[in-house]
Amino acid sequence: MALFPAFAGAAQPGEPPAGSSEGSTRDLDWLSNPSFSAEDALLLHQRTTEVANLIPEKSPLIRTSSRSEFSEESDTDESLKQTSKKKKKKKKKHHHTKKTKKKTKGDSSSSESDVDVKHIKDKGSGRSSGKEAAANLGKKASNVSSSRSIWLDDIQAPTADTFRIDKKPDPANWAYKSLYRGDIARYKRKGESCLGIDAKKHCITWDGSASKRKQAQSRPERYFTKNNVKMLNTDGILVCNKNSPSDPPAFIPVSQVETDDSSDTTEVNPLGIYDTSTTVWLQGKGCKSADNESVNTQQTIQEPGINTNSILMTKVEEYNRKVRENPRDIDAWMEFISFQDELMRGPGPYASKGEQESRRKSLRLILEKKLAILERAIESNPSNVDLKLARLKLCTEFWEPPALIKEWQKLIFLHPNNPEMWKKYLLFCQSQFTTFSVSKINSLYGKCLTTLAAVQDGSMVSHPLLPGTEEAMLAIFIQQCHFLRQAGHSEKAVSLFQALIDFTFFKPDSVKDLPTRGQVEFFEPFWDSGEPRIGEKGARGWKAWMHQQEKGGWVVKPDDEDDEEIDEDQEIKDKTLPKWRIWLDIEYSREARHWLPWRPDKTKKETEEDCEDPERQVLFDDLGPSLIRLSNPKLQHQLLYSFLQFLGVPCTSKLFPSSLYIAMDENNIFDSVLYDEKPLTSVDFPLSGFNSIGHMDTMSRGRHQIGHCKEGEEFIQNIFHVLSQIFTGKEKSNLAICWLQYEISKVIHCLQAKKKKKLKAQGRRSKKLAKNFLKAPENRNNLSLWKLYAYLEWLLGNTDDSRKVFDTALSTAETGGLKSAQLCSLSLLYAQLEVELLESTEGAVMSRAVHILTKLTENGPYVPYSGQVLPVNVLKARKTYEHALQDYLSRTPVSDQDQVNGTDQLVNLVGCYALFQYLTVGIDAAVLIYTQASEKLEVSGSQKCENTGDNSGILNFPTALEAITLLHTNLLRFHMKISVYPLNPLREALTEALKRYPSNQSLWRSYIHIQRKSHSASKARRFFDSVTRSTNSLEPWLFAIQAEQMRKKLTEKVQRADVGEIHCTIPETGLTNRIVALFEHAVQSENGAHCPLLWRMYLNFMASLGKKEKSKGLFYKALQNCPWAKVLYMDAVEYFPDDLQETLDLMTEKELRVRVPMEELDLLLEI
Repeated sequence: MALFPAFAGAAQPGEPPAGSSEGSTRDLDWLSNPSFSAEDALLLHQRTTEVANLIPEKSPLIRTSSRSEFSEESDTDESLKQTSKKKKKKKKKHHHTKKTKKKTKGDSSSSESDVDVKHIKDKGSGRSSGKEAAANLGKKASNVSSSRSIWLDDIQAPTADTFRIDKKPDPANWAYKSLYRGDIARYKRKGESCLGIDAKKHCITWDGSASKRKQAQSRPERYFTKNNVKMLNTDGILVCNKNSPSDPPAFIPVSQVETDDSSDTTEVNPLGIYDTSTTVWLQGKGCKSADNESVNTQQTIQEPGINTNSILMTKVEEYNRKVRENPRDIDAWMEFISFQDELMRGPGPYASKGEQESRRKSLRLILEKKLAILERAIESNPSNVDLKLARLKLCTEFWEPPALIKEWQKLIFLHPNNPEMWKKYLLFCQSQFTTFSVSKINSLYGKCLTTLAAVQDGSMVSHPLLPGTEEAMLAIFIQQCHFLRQAGHSEKAVSLFQALIDFTFFKPDSVKDLPTRGQVEFFEPFWDSGEPRIGEKGARGWKAWMHQQEKGGWVVKPDDEDDEEIDEDQEIKDKTLPKWRIWLDIEYSREARHWLPWRPDKTKKETEEDCEDPERQVLFDDLGPSLIRLSNPKLQHQLLYSFLQFLGVPCTSKLFPSSLYIAMDENNIFDSVLYDEKPLTSVDFPLSGFNSIGHMDTMSRGRHQIGHCKEGEEFIQNIFHVLSQIFTGKEKSNLAICWLQYEISKVIHCLQAKKKKKLKAQGRRSKKLAKNFLKAPENRNNLSLWKLYAYLEWLLGNTDDSRKVFDTALSTAETGGLKSAQLCSLSLLYAQLEVELLESTEGAVMSRAVHILTKLTENGPYVPYSGQVLPVNVLKARKTYEHALQDYLSRTPVSDQDQVNGTDQLVNLVGCYALFQYLTVGIDAAVLIYTQASEKLEVSGSQKCENTGDNSGILNFPTALEAITLLHTNLLRFHMKISVYPLNPLREALTEALKRYPSNQSLWRSYIHIQRKSHSASKARRFFDSVTRSTNSLEPWLFAIQAEQMRKKLTEKVQRADVGEIHCTIPETGLTNRIVALFEHAVQSENGAHCPLLWRMYLNFMASLGKKEKSKGLFYKALQNCPWAKVLYMDAVEYFPDDLQETLDLMTEKELRVRVPMEELDLLLEI
């Protein structure tokens, strides 16, 4: 019986059929395979074993069954189909279990199925002859070799380094940038020898598994990695010593925390509200013994996560209880909002341990939580402005500028009488680059002042007048003038000041009772009449013009003087310079000469069409809405001093705009005039930080011109003449002091620039002015003017003449002694100037300075120095100083005016007494005097500083403690200059004063100058960091950056010194990165984001490093915050000269003042 009955009758060719006589003997021949050889089977088995030993077990090229030879036995089609179906099922099952494993091109299953398909196609249905089998075998071998994959078992002689050449092209290489990763060999060559030269030098390493590669690449993590930061943020385990203190152990035992149990406990007990037995039951464990329960409880308490969570949960519950019980408490809401930052630093208090690890500290999440809390607070307090402002500040991170502007407009519509909200709204609109234009912001300032003026007049009945509105209106007006100055429209800014001064001081009596808008309507005809205005020659004022108009007007006489005009063609001095350089020179020149508004000269029959630059004309529509009514005399004086300071005139009191940091755009805050040469009498100008009108240049070039042009100087003199007619008494005297201080400042600038010819001419003009002041009857006994005149002579080098002036002033002064503040101030300056001439303190007891300070204590007339000082007079003077100081420190001021006058007297008294002790006893005695006075004034000085900042608006009087600290530090610096003295007392005095007054620029200048001599910067850095964290002032940031830049310059100077081999003794690395980090933190602060000076310093530093692309990106980032600052654009022209046209186009688009268009520059270059 045949195993396959259907084929039982099949016979091979040449054989008799199965039904013949011989067929019975061949029924079982199918069991024997004539092509099978035992020797071949043994060789095949040995070869398979060797290959299995060479190739790893996980290699995809190993097969469990051998297919090295193709069998010649005849199989039926049905059996082959069944076999292929089984293999396909196995293949599907394999891919189902391992879905994530990607299939490579050398996969065994795919290649095996390919071979099976080829095997099926090549096989016949019947048994073939030996030749056909051999032909089929060759065909199958060729098919196998031409396929994409080949089995190692099919290779006749496999070796360890087996490879094959695949000549079949892959079209995917045209579509992709690189080869398929599965086609790239996983080996690396070692060595640099050429292939084929020396086989012994070739070395190849095969890549291992992914896990081994990860282990090889894993390195020890640094402290700043994510996992380590989490570990550092967690609280430590509490360590306590249970033993008695009498028996101290060798070490304190720390209980070990079981991490597995704690994690399980946290999973089932996230809030920590279950006891130990309940937690164990929830875990599905048996109850533990009583001994272990106490240990587990202690471990749970000491768990860092649980401890932190409980503290945070307690705070959250406390804040929720506060705002729920008292929803009107605005401070509680604000504290709750600030607490969200602390809450997000640690793990979530209501999350399990797994969620804590996967939780991301997202800034957006914090902002959304704060916003939700603010919305709840606003629902409880719908009329509170602070909450709404805080909400708008948060929404800047979410909303687009148009949506924010709409919200601001809604808020302003609801609170039009709130000046503080107006200030923030103006700053917001002013700093939006996308919607910014000069005309739009200028009209917004006018709308603000018009609305507040309506509230002030009472015409807006729906909203009451808030206290402090008039001061805020003046502050907003001055801010508008500085905005126009920074945008390049200096003519409009000057016209605004001219109009408001005329509107305030020369107002006719007939219109004083009208509301503000009615007065403005009467003022407009005067402004458009062409009459001379304040500062112009022949100005008489609005009031005189109105009276004369009622009588029929007056005839203007022609002026015979012709002004010398600079030929525009001669503005280009050197045409070989680069185009951007020529543009900067002409722009600066016109900025310095054309800051006054242009008006047609009727004597020359000029009309408005004769103006070459229409932007120089100022229309009434540009300034009419900004006119306000000032009724307070103090605010009226502030307006005048603000205008003088705007023109570059130092004032007796420090006047700043309401938003000082917005107006700061000049780095002269770091300049210390005569700091090293004359430590005791170094000059501190009160207007440092922002450019005066007519001085606008790049950061690196600085100021070229001293003072103003001829027209500008005449304009300032005319203003002084007009104002001196308005004031009388003390105010007129203060005005003369301001004028003389302005002349002295120009002399000092000439001294710094070392221009001898100009110094001589300027000194001659200044002395003439001072003598004219002293000739006036009301100024003959004014010791302040005498002091300035004597100081002027001393600066010019006329020491003997200066001494004569000092002696004359002291001789003619009234015998007030120490009770006269002016006499003390005069004697103190005279003595300081004499002390600076000393080379040492030896023999100082018999010096002229001691004679001056001794005669001050005597009530008799002053006697000039004769060359000696009696010891008895020195002892009497010391006793007099001591009693006077004690009496004054125990005195209580009655009124604010007495307090201001007493402050000046106290400062001068302490200065004279300390200098007297320094010359007669020593430096320690002088320091003791300053210490006693400072301790007495610490509390009162801080309170006075706060009251002054609240009540005086723009005025910022220096307190007594600040002035005494300056005298103290100046004396220490002088003593260190002429003798050996430690630096620590000076540093301690400055640090204590700066902690109280972090915005005092003079103290900061002294601090960074003494720190530059220190080898280590760690103390200064820690101090700067502590001050910046405790105050919102921008001065600590600016001076911290300046100190690091000075240190960087010093390091580079040492390293670049051409003296052979240099071993740098300043161990500083990473200064550049430190400075950049300081800049980044400063510009992210509230006051620093909109400070043009800070952005200019940052841009200048990056450009000095040569990083052009980063500097350009920083420039556009600065424009996003300060788009109105023209100096930023001028800096960009210097740093990026190739983008000159693009920068000018941007300035034109934003309506900034461009005095030299590119077309005009091209015409000038062609001439």
